[in-house]
Amino acid sequence: MAKETGTKLIVQNKKARHDYAIEDKYEAGLALTGTEVKSLREGRASLAEAFVSIDRRGEMWLEGANIPEYLNGTWNNHAPKRKRKLLLHRQQITKLARGIEAKGYTIVPISLYFKDGRVKAEIALARGKKEFDKRQALREEQDKREALRAMRYANMRH
Repeated sequence: MAKETGTKLIVQNKKARHDYAIEDKYEAGLALTGTEVKSLREGRASLAEAFVSIDRRGEMWLEGANIPEYLNGTWNNHAPKRKRKLLLHRQQITKLARGIEAKGYTIVPISLYFKDGRVKAEIALARGKKEFDKRQALREEQDKREALRAMRYANMRH
């Protein structure tokens, strides 16, 4: 079998980009079982309620991420919402741990993707947005869309 190259997006956490102002991004490996990888290859996953935690031993965990059971799996199938270990360098974990000690900061998973055949998670140190920040971001997106639409319409008339 040929070795897989390139990146292929599995799932994105769109709510994280809406609810948080993202500051630092990191790429982390994931410790998974075989049936979890097969389920991800079918594109079945959800990061809707997912979050990242750091335990006392200094290990990072992806919790609340839903990877449904593999349909063709047998009795040794995985639990869909189990804790999954994130693989990062020690310096990166300590930097993130120091970052979340600051008030209002948290670590959120942004996306899951395949990179050269291996599952990676993009995580970010983020600060929670206030309600008016979210409304302002939505308004800016709408304005941008309307401006593009107006430009497209103006270009069509010529």
